[in-house]
Formats: sequence, C-alpha cells, structure tokens
Amino acid sequence: MNSKHTGYERRLRKDGFLRVAGVDEAGRGPLAGPVVAAAVIMMDNSLLAGVDDSKLLTAEERDDLFEQIRATAIGVGIGIVNHETIDRVNILQASFLAMETAIAQIQPGPDHLLIDGNRFQYPEASLVKSIPYTLVVDGDARSYSIAAASIIAKVTRDRIMVDFEEQFPGYGFAKHKGYSTPEHRDAIFRLGFCEIHRRSFTVQSQLELPFAEPALRL
Repeated sequence: MNSKHTGYERRLRKDGFLRVAGVDEAGRGPLAGPVVAAAVIMMDNSLLAGVDDSKLLTAEERDDLFEQIRATAIGVGIGIVNHETIDRVNILQASFLAMETAIAQIQPGPDHLLIDGNRFQYPEASLVKSIPYTLVVDGDARSYSIAAASIIAKVTRDRIMVDFEEQFPGYGFAKHKGYSTPEHRDAIFRLGFCEIHRRSFTVQSQLELPFAEPALRL
C-alpha cells in the first residue's frame, strides 16, 4: 500500500482532524469463536511498507506487520466480543460492540473514524458516541489506517483460534479459524458443537454463508 491509499486520512487532517483512526473487524462469518475489532491511529509522516488488506497478505506478512504496527502506531485499540454475546445480540450488533470497545481503548481518543464497510451505529450508552465517522466500502483496500486495523484484528483473532485448538481438539481451529470449511462442518457433524460454537449460525452440508437459525441441519 502506498501514499495513494492515505487520501482519506490526508483530507481529514486538512480539515483539522489530527487523530484519525481506522477501524475494522475480523470474524463476522465463522461458525465459532469471537468477533474481533481493531482501531488504529497511524503516524502520518512514515508509512510502513506492506500494510494492505489483511486478506491479501500471508500469515507471515501479517504477523510481521502486526508487530510493526503495534510498535509504531500512535494508538491501537482491540475489542473482542465472544460467541455468547454474538448469539444474544446477533453478529452485526456484536461487531459494532467490538468496534466501540476498540475505539474506547485509545487514549487520548481519535477525533474522526474511518470505518470499513457500509453500516455502523454506536451501541446504546456508548462512551465514544460523539466521535464523527466516515464509512469506507472496501476500506481495508482503500485506506492505510483501515488496512492497519484489519491486520491487527485478523492476527489477534487468528491467535485466539489457535489457542482454542488446544482447548477443543478435533475441530481444526488452528487451520480454518472457525470458518465454515468442509473439514470444519464434518468435525461438527462428527463431534457436535463445542463450547465456542455460535448456536445462532446454521451449519449446512454445502458451503454457503451461515444465517441466523438455532439449528444443525444436514
């Protein structure tokens, strides 16, 4: 990612917003585990080479950039919302909760947010509700700050799922990170749900996006 991907940040700083945070999440689609969000304020005078949409990077590249971002960013916040809350409030609202938690962790806080996607709303009684934001569709490919947040969120969640591999052997969490792969679905049909599975997501025999329905179907 190069300077052409800092256009959003440069325009906002020109308008007087000096602490612009990129915000992104990882883990909306999986059948198991938490949703994780990150908020990151990057330095505006020194771009880290290689920062890009986390989906376009190898695991090794993400791990290396994760450490570089944590070491050089002006502020980094991480929000984690577990499977139980996802089942209770739905995945979209859980994503918003994770984002709010991540934003609130940065002190002093950002004065403007760049949020990946086309939908966002502050949760009720939010501590950061007064911060203005801009939605950026495909933001992890178009904004340097959002790309940095996508790396922090993705690596954080992947490491959580690797740890779950040891707690819940047989499901392959370290490999598929809870997503609906054929191997994961086969493990669920063989072993049943484990503690971290999202009961509000339906497991299908054919690969397709999960949807809210508390049932296990063949």
